[in-house]
Parts: sequence; C-alpha cells; structure tokens
Amino acid sequence: MFAFLFCYLRKDLSGGIFEKGTDLTEKRRKSKLILEDGSVFEGVSFGAFACAAGEVVFNTGMTGYPETLTDPSYRGQLLTLTYPLIGNYGVPAERRENGLSVFFESDRIQVSALIVSQYVDEHSHWNSAESLSEWMEREGVPGLAGVDTRALTRKLRESGTMKGKIVSGRRDIDFCDPNTRNLAAEVSTAEPVIYERGERRIVLVDCGVKNNIIRAFLDRDITVVRVPWDYDFNEVEAAGIVLSNGPGDPKSCGATIEHASKALEAGRPILGICLGSQIMALASGAETYKLRYGHRSQNQPCVESGTKRCYITSQNHGYAVDSKTLPNDWREWFYNSNDGTNEGIIHISKPFFGAQFHPEASPGPDDSEFIFDMFVRAIG
Repeated sequence: MFAFLFCYLRKDLSGGIFEKGTDLTEKRRKSKLILEDGSVFEGVSFGAFACAAGEVVFNTGMTGYPETLTDPSYRGQLLTLTYPLIGNYGVPAERRENGLSVFFESDRIQVSALIVSQYVDEHSHWNSAESLSEWMEREGVPGLAGVDTRALTRKLRESGTMKGKIVSGRRDIDFCDPNTRNLAAEVSTAEPVIYERGERRIVLVDCGVKNNIIRAFLDRDITVVRVPWDYDFNEVEAAGIVLSNGPGDPKSCGATIEHASKALEAGRPILGICLGSQIMALASGAETYKLRYGHRSQNQPCVESGTKRCYITSQNHGYAVDSKTLPNDWREWFYNSNDGTNEGIIHISKPFFGAQFHPEASPGPDDSEFIFDMFVRAIG
C-alpha cells in the first residue's frame, strides 16, 4: 500500500508517468488516440514512439499484462487496460522450457498498441528484468498513457468496439479493420512442431494458440503435435484433436472449418477453445456473430447448463456462437450469466465439446481447468 501511494504522489500530472533519472522532455512526447467517430483522447507516449491502427478493445483484468500482451488473440487490436496502474512490476526475463516461453503466451507482443490511465516506469518485482516501456520499445509497440480509460471504456460499451489509431508527433496513418484479414494465419506456426512427453498424442491446430494450453497437456503427460491453422490434421496420427484459440472472425478460417467437418464425421475426440469452439460450431452447421464489444477479462461468470454451477473464467474473444442455430445433436454447454451469450457447446452423444472461455487462463483463475481432464479421459 505504501509503495502504491509513493508512486502515485510522485507521478507527473501531465501524463501520470513516474520516471526517475531520465530526460522527461524527451520521454514524454505527446500522442493521441483517435476513434472512428472523431473522438480524441490525448496522452503521452511510452514504449515505441510510433503510430498504430486497429480495433480498440478493453480488458478489465487487474494483473497479468505480460501474458495478456503476448496473447495471439489480441492480434491487430489497440488494447485498453481498465485497471488504472500499469507497469509497477515490470517484465520478466525470457526463459524457455520444453521449447516454450515460461512467462509469456507467445514469442512476441501481439497487441498493436497499449492504452493505460497511469503508467509506472519504476518497477519492483523479484522476477522483473526490464520495464514495460523498454520491452514495448524493443518490440516496436507504442503505448499511450494519461488517458481517461473510464471514459473510453464507457464509450466502447455504449457504441461498441471501434476502429482507432494512435498518432504520434506529426505522423498519421489510416484507420484499419483487422478483422478483414485472416489473423489466424498471421499468428499460426509455419511448420508442425512436436512437444514430446507421454505415449498418448493429440494434434493441436494452431490458430493462435496460447503457450499455456500446450503446457496444460504436457503437465498431463500428453505429447502435443502442433500444426498450422490450415494443415489437414485428419492425416495426423493422434488420439484426439484440439482446435485452439486465436484472433479475428472464425469464418476467415475456411480451411480449418473444412478439416473440422471431416473430423466430426470421423469421430475422434475434439476439444475447441475460444476461436476453436466457434470453428467447431461452424463445422457442425451452426452460426457465429460479432459481439458488441467482446469479452476480455479474468472474471467472467459462466454457468453450466443443467447443473447451474457458475465458474469464474478468463476470456478474450470478440465473436460468439449463436446457440439457437446449433443442430439437434448439439446443445449449449455454458452460458454467460452477464449477457446470456453462449460460452460452450457439447455434442449429446459423441466426444466433441468446446469452451468459449480459456480453461488454461494465464492470466486468470483456473476454475475450469477440469475441461482438460475431461478431454484426456475422452482420448483414453
């Protein structure tokens, strides 16, 4: 508590950034966020002094920005963090185990830009190796601090997700809608990768997979065969199939949907996570749609249909399954108790099921990690 007050009282009122031993005139260059409706939010730059355009979204998580920024599902997005104080525990050093980064969810920052209310450059944590700004500058990702993120979040909640751009200095760029691109193809692995562990094997279709999904299976002594988003995974010898999370519109993953349709006919167990659940729904004949502003947080309450048990879940998605369009042999598995949207689907007789939320979390609660155990039991 004392450390928080110390940083707060010494912050610079022009932008909310506390710097020590640096040239503030050079560091605190002005930037602004411009929304497609003409709204302007002014602030000061941290990270890379650069322009960025994409879809403006907000996340309500209180911690976990290293994991959040490296989540491939944020590809093409200008991420607003609603928690007011960001940067105080810095960023850990890169370390790898089993071919995976230990502290991050992919091998790079995936967001196009970061927007915060108050950025703290003087970090303090036993595992911290550099500041958030240093990390972002090294990876060419701009940040904007000193923004009224409450007002910005209210606008997004009322108007829905918007296109936006961060303009730094005299430079300017055009707006862009990242969902018109095949974002899954941008973040997927280029070649198959095998993570050896146990005798049982699963094939994981990488549409933008988070590292913690792979870790979850390795922890359960499952060998993971990771393949690109458009790979014909039906040809891979494995006990089960996992369709991963990822960014953008699931309908852009046409090849994955086609392969998933064949997999449903073949009958091997299939688990879909987030985008993967939407792809499985499309492969079964159901429909998906774009949410008004999406679900991005670590505290979304999801109720299991039938048992009515509620799980607190970590989420990051802008699209959802229309449960009213599910075929007769499928049913809704979970729903969101805040807005009633679909949060999971399950087949009534075959080992096919999907969760819209993230059972692997990172960051967030592990209340729903039992879904991995369900899938491991299904593959035998």
